[in-house]
Amino acid sequence: MTKKLLIVDDEERIRELVQACLEDLGGWDTLTAASGEEGLKIAQTEPIDAILLDVSMPDMDGFAVYEKLQANSATQAIPVIFLTAKVQASDRVRFAQIGIAGVITKPFEPTSICEEVTEILGWDD
Repeated sequence: MTKKLLIVDDEERIRELVQACLEDLGGWDTLTAASGEEGLKIAQTEPIDAILLDVSMPDMDGFAVYEKLQANSATQAIPVIFLTAKVQASDRVRFAQIGIAGVITKPFEPTSICEEVTEILGWDD
């Protein structure tokens, strides 16, 4: 069965790049959201296997979106991977404490993002 991933990022070119990589290289289905609010709505109404979530977004950042996902029984089991340019040691500690599945740092290597997602989530084709 094909995995379905949700990409939440306020930058359109990042959404398009990640979407193209996941679909063309990973063979996965994707949905995209331009904001945390939109991402939450999709996550609550669609069967999602994983979420790639930008940390730095206006209005609602990735941490706020993640907290809302965790607070909702319908979405709390969905693994979340943060897409972020911020990866100081303190951030890694915070990420580990809140229980996100993993982190992919920006700028990422488009050709290897599928392998990173597979490795973080333990998906073996």
